[in-house]
Amino acid sequence: MRPSTLMAALAALSSHRTSLAHQHTQYTSLGIRQMALIGRGGGSSGGSCKKSTSPVKNDLQLGTSHDDDVPTSTSAITTSVRGGAVRSANSNNNDNSKTISILGIRLTPRALATLSMATCMSLHYLAYSLARPATMTLFTSSRLGFGNSVSAYPFAMTFISPVSFVLLLFYGSVLNSCGPLMALKYTTIGCSVILTLASVVIAKLDPYVDTDPNIATMTKYLVGTLFIFRESYVQLITSQHWSFISSVLTPSQSSRWFAPISGLTSVTSAVAAMGVGKLSELWGLSGVLGMAGLVLGGSVIFGEFAYDVAEKNGFNPADEHFRKKEQTKLRAKNGGEDQHDNLIAKARDVFARVPTLWALFCEILACQGLSTLLNVLCVTKVSEVIPDDTERAGWMGKFFATINVLSCVLQFGILPATSSYIEPSALWKGMPMVMMIMTCLLAFPKLTGISRSSDPSLNLIASAFLVMKTMEFSVRRMLDEMVYVPLDYESRFLGKEVIGVLGYRFGKSAASLALSALTSSFGTIGLRELSYFTTGAATLWFGTAWRLSTLVPTRAEAEEAYQKMKKDN
Repeated sequence: MRPSTLMAALAALSSHRTSLAHQHTQYTSLGIRQMALIGRGGGSSGGSCKKSTSPVKNDLQLGTSHDDDVPTSTSAITTSVRGGAVRSANSNNNDNSKTISILGIRLTPRALATLSMATCMSLHYLAYSLARPATMTLFTSSRLGFGNSVSAYPFAMTFISPVSFVLLLFYGSVLNSCGPLMALKYTTIGCSVILTLASVVIAKLDPYVDTDPNIATMTKYLVGTLFIFRESYVQLITSQHWSFISSVLTPSQSSRWFAPISGLTSVTSAVAAMGVGKLSELWGLSGVLGMAGLVLGGSVIFGEFAYDVAEKNGFNPADEHFRKKEQTKLRAKNGGEDQHDNLIAKARDVFARVPTLWALFCEILACQGLSTLLNVLCVTKVSEVIPDDTERAGWMGKFFATINVLSCVLQFGILPATSSYIEPSALWKGMPMVMMIMTCLLAFPKLTGISRSSDPSLNLIASAFLVMKTMEFSVRRMLDEMVYVPLDYESRFLGKEVIGVLGYRFGKSAASLALSALTSSFGTIGLRELSYFTTGAATLWFGTAWRLSTLVPTRAEAEEAYQKMKKDN
């Protein structure tokens, strides 16, 4: 793809975003202003891994830096909460009373670092929202992809877990040797390069697909590989953003600000999704992929800035990583055993120490299994109803834009206002209950009183999928990240990544593998049969969510543990 094409496409995206700006300005402005308030009434800072002789002078300080469980030369306090969560803190505090002015809003260093990482995550989701409909449309294309093959989609999904595991091993290696900042840079830039190169190769092969069968086959497998990769990398990067943010927020702050922070990602995702149809008409799907790669690569700037602010102000989460490495070297030098546990051994230890993580892992498996089944239903039905590739890409873009707009309403308006009154355990139970009702309507569409057919309509399938994804992007994302706030460094950066990457992808792959096996054994599975499976998956999700709800701490328990730690300091 020529540079001029990419520049023109970027200009078109900018123009389209301007036309949509009035829809999202209030949301974005509200999000920035809420970020400025983080720490004002959200509790003062806890500890940090760097020494400081200055006490905390006011409550403008945001969050806390989490120290590991190994005492250092300063006294360490360890606090346990329900579910095995352990959070330790140093007795020293950093003076973060200074503020920085951004667009006329005064921000503390912690708030600035959090806002910068939230911006990095927003750009990541903007890129993903460009790549998602593009890769999905390419995959279902009769010319470049696998057409209307019902078995192709679930079969491709079975490869997501192995690819995700390979990416996780790479992340674990970089994290262990270079720390969280370099892990974020390497994984983000690597994924950006792959998306950009894939767009160039597809653009070069496209003119020869109709005349050369070998190139047609090559393009088809390239599109399939790209689809699998796009499904695999997103959570790998997202988890790293949230690991940083959860390291600088207190429990009370997380319950109020995680939803607005997620809302910023919904705004950029909605803008990108609304522009996919127009951009694909102007520059083709390969051009959209190229833009996704460039935007993803540019997001690294904000992530690096967030770590830089944290480093300069003494609350860098990476300090815990390097302090542990120094302690390990010191033990080895003094004759102790030098532990070189691999990723699997470390993850096994973390899950054994924190039962909540295992419960969350099981909940994610069930949740993503249901989400995958609904996704297969939606993709299959859309391919039947809308055969044109360009029109289908536009429909998918608008569909996911609607999801993001609804998520914004929840994240900026409803969740911050209600999170102080509703316990997380109630929300964990409520989400699968809603989906049990929706999937029953899919399995028995005549109950709606509208449809006379035994097969669910596109509107009914899209509605169920929309409700599921909206809850995933807003309510569940907030609850998921709140689980990690009281936990130690390894739980937040290693355990979280294992759950985020393998949990999400194993759930998708398990459901897809089951569908592929059923298709191979009994032939093509119809929409009505798939809808029956969604009802069973929703019931399974309810069971795992109920178990998790008994382990997560209440708001009062989480805040009490944090306040006890701060008081002891």
